[in-house]
Amino acid sequence: MIEEILLNITPHEVRAAFVTDSVLQEIYIERRLHQGLVGNIYKGKVHRVLPGIQAAFIDIGLDRAAFLHVSDLQTKTPDTNIRDMLQQGQDILVQVYKDSLGSKGVRVTTQLTIPGRYLVFVPGMQQLAFSQRITDESVRARLSQMLTVTPAGGYVFRTAAAVATQSELTAESEHLPAAWTDVLARSKSAKVGELIYAEMPIELRLLRDRVTDSITRIRVDQSAAVVQMHAFTKRHMPNLTDRIEYHPSTQPIFDIYSVEAQLQKALHRKVYLKSGGYLIFDQTEAMTTIDVNTGSFLGHGNQEDTIFKTNVEAISVIARQVRLRNLGGIIIIDFIDMSDLQHKDQLLQLLTEALSKDNVRTEVSELSSLGLVQLTRKRTRESLERVLCVPCPVCHQRGTVKSLETMGYEILRELQHTARNFAWPGFSILAAAVVVEYLCTDQAHRLKELELEVGRPIKLQVESTYTQEHYDILPMSEKE
Repeated sequence: MIEEILLNITPHEVRAAFVTDSVLQEIYIERRLHQGLVGNIYKGKVHRVLPGIQAAFIDIGLDRAAFLHVSDLQTKTPDTNIRDMLQQGQDILVQVYKDSLGSKGVRVTTQLTIPGRYLVFVPGMQQLAFSQRITDESVRARLSQMLTVTPAGGYVFRTAAAVATQSELTAESEHLPAAWTDVLARSKSAKVGELIYAEMPIELRLLRDRVTDSITRIRVDQSAAVVQMHAFTKRHMPNLTDRIEYHPSTQPIFDIYSVEAQLQKALHRKVYLKSGGYLIFDQTEAMTTIDVNTGSFLGHGNQEDTIFKTNVEAISVIARQVRLRNLGGIIIIDFIDMSDLQHKDQLLQLLTEALSKDNVRTEVSELSSLGLVQLTRKRTRESLERVLCVPCPVCHQRGTVKSLETMGYEILRELQHTARNFAWPGFSILAAAVVVEYLCTDQAHRLKELELEVGRPIKLQVESTYTQEHYDILPMSEKE
């Protein structure tokens, strides 16, 4: 497989596309006006303590107060009461670990960390810990011999540490505590709401957190960013420096591999399978549902085999779409019902394997008797739809618009009501072109009947600025 990253950088936003064999797998979008805050450390003040939900709101200088739950306090026990830990007006150092989602403010913690490429420094932790993805006990034993806990804190070995050298780990273990010392020094003179420690820009964060040796090339369309990224990799991951290339072409970088077109398709509700089946994605505030359908796929065997093949084909597409759309929270997959128990077990195993490649933690439940599977995927940033789209102003966030038939009947009722109440010489109906065309064809006979009924002329007029649900009925001038 050929894995690449395409970075499109403009003064207003940064877009990073992860591509495997010309297929878009993941997209990161960060806009300058809505930059991610995860990892930032602030000096805050306790604004309000809420014992009923064991939480507090913290003023960190943003438009909305940050949310701090008792479980995110550094020193706590199972029976800790937040009233015993925090008081209103108290100064406190907090770190953002989840960006603002929808109407909710950012979530913060007092369990502060300083992340690196291979290690995460945890102040006050007197032990070494490991990423859940490092499961090999021999690797854990080898890493444990390379570092020791410092008086200031301990370390968590990140997944990338599994292949790190002694010199790379040593260098980072010296750099991270020094950064923490700077944080403590700045916090003493900082004002409430002041940023004490800022995370790196997204292009460097992706290098640190997401780039592995499997990435063959990183193409960037801004020369200044390439210089910055080269400097970063030479210091922290020199083996990747030569893979970062400047893309000077006049051709937009996202036109490579048709990434722009693939990105637009990721906003569609329906996704087609190669066999002729299709998936329907419906994202709501509470959860996301994915419906699997056979569509035009008839198969060549019995019905059970056809259904199983469609479900299996859907798995790889679902795994990719979940990552690409960055769906989080509860996800319900409605597979086509199967009666074969062996098929059900195989399906669940294949789904778990496909989702295990996801960088975001995902848990899979059992397949229910109704063919439903529930997933929970950690939500740390907004979904692609929430980043790129807003609720539809035409349908008032319903997700649908009124049909032409519905609009036609509505206009005719309104026209009849208006004719009874106003002695106008005639009536002009202003509507969108598709609505006018519908009235002129499917409802032409009814319009003629109304003209005879009210004894006045009715004129149809296309208004190009109107949407399908927008129309007006106005008096016709006597000259008309």
